[in-house]
Amino acid sequence: MALKRGVYLICGLCSLALGLLGIPLPILPTVPFILLAAFCFARSSDSLYQWLMEHPWFSDALKHWESERAIRKGLKRKAYIVSGLSFALSIAIVPLVWVKFMLLFFAIALGVYLRNIPELED
Repeated sequence: MALKRGVYLICGLCSLALGLLGIPLPILPTVPFILLAAFCFARSSDSLYQWLMEHPWFSDALKHWESERAIRKGLKRKAYIVSGLSFALSIAIVPLVWVKFMLLFFAIALGVYLRNIPELED
C-alpha cells in the first residue's frame, strides 16, 4: 500500500508542477493538471490535498469540480481560448506534417472534452 501512495504522491507533485508551469506558459493547460494533482493527493497525502483545496488560486475551481463536476463558464471560455491559441501556434511552427495532424487531432479531442463538461454561471 505504501508503494501505491508513493506513486500517487509523485504523480500529484509532477501534476502540480506542470499545472503551476501552465500559469505563465500558455502551451500547458493549468486546470487539468491541478485536477489530476488533487486526485492524486486525495489518495496519497491529506495535508497536500487540504493545502490544494484551500489554496486561493485553485480552491474555487476544485470545489466546483468536486461537488458538481462542473466548471465556471468563464474558466471554460479561457480554456478554449488559451488551448486554441496554443495549438494554432504549435501547428504553425511545427515543420512536420504528421505532427501538425496529430496536434490538430488533440486540439479537436480537447475541444470535444471541454464541450462535454457542464458549466456553472459565473
